Amino acid sequence: MSDSNTTNFTNPSTFILLGIPGLEASHVWISILFCTVYAIAIMGNFIILFIVKTEPSLQEPMYYFLCMLAVTDLVLSTSILPKTLSIFWFNSREIGFSACLTQMYFVHSLSVMESGIWVAMAFDRYVAICDPLRHFTILTNSMVTKIGLAVVLRGIILTLPYPLLANQWPYCRTNIIPHTHCEYMSVVSLACVDIHVGSYYGLFLALFVTGLDVFLIGLSYTQILRAIFHLPTKDARLKTFGTCSAHLCVILTFHIPGLFSFLTQRFGHNMPIQVHILMANVYLLVPPMLNPIIYGLRTKQIRDSLVRHFTHRSN
Repeated sequence: MSDSNTTNFTNPSTFILLGIPGLEASHVWISILFCTVYAIAIMGNFIILFIVKTEPSLQEPMYYFLCMLAVTDLVLSTSILPKTLSIFWFNSREIGFSACLTQMYFVHSLSVMESGIWVAMAFDRYVAICDPLRHFTILTNSMVTKIGLAVVLRGIILTLPYPLLANQWPYCRTNIIPHTHCEYMSVVSLACVDIHVGSYYGLFLALFVTGLDVFLIGLSYTQILRAIFHLPTKDARLKTFGTCSAHLCVILTFHIPGLFSFLTQRFGHNMPIQVHILMANVYLLVPPMLNPIIYGLRTKQIRDSLVRHFTHRSN
């Protein structure tokens, strides 16, 4: 590596991603795990999109939101994993300055969008279970479109300061990023100016989005659980409770590692960097794999539609 990567310079044209420092010997094995998770995520989410598009009976709010989630998961996981695998397999560590900021923006804006979609899905389940007679009058196609647009705009607008701030700061220390992808704090911590404004905004955004969304999701599922205990039969209660608990597990799989990764990068200076990087990848790669399984294949209508497609082809 040339001296220009570690000595003083101004605004490098490229950054160097190290992958997972200290675990270089295990990069191949980690890459196999990441690649398997990614392959399952791609296949599962494409199946969800295909089934919902081709099955007229699934043209309703819950499945529209599920399609939004599938598209978000596909773009989110694809925004980081190809570059991560190129680091692990080919030692291709360089990433252009603009490409790094673009990746950073996609990662954070899509994460905010995904969290918003879960809020929308929780609200949909709340209306469907607690007020079923008004479900389709409240969540009309027009309302679903407005909710989807609001979720997308929230992700775009709230995270827009990230690349704008990162782009205007000078970088005169090093261009080496000890990470598998361009994460906001990993990039701006290399700047040679006071980044407190950007750091405080990132902290506010993480706590605001996570706190607000978890509160709204928790509120929805609290009302859902109250409704579940009033269902007439034990089987109905257990079935609905099982579905809701599975949904909550996926949501927690995203929010807990994400918040852990975010906070440890700012305050957990004694935390091994390998733990931070692995957790950052877990919250970006595991939910896209679990979402089509938990939200899709565990849903009877989608499972039945998938069986019909396969049996029709076999005949």
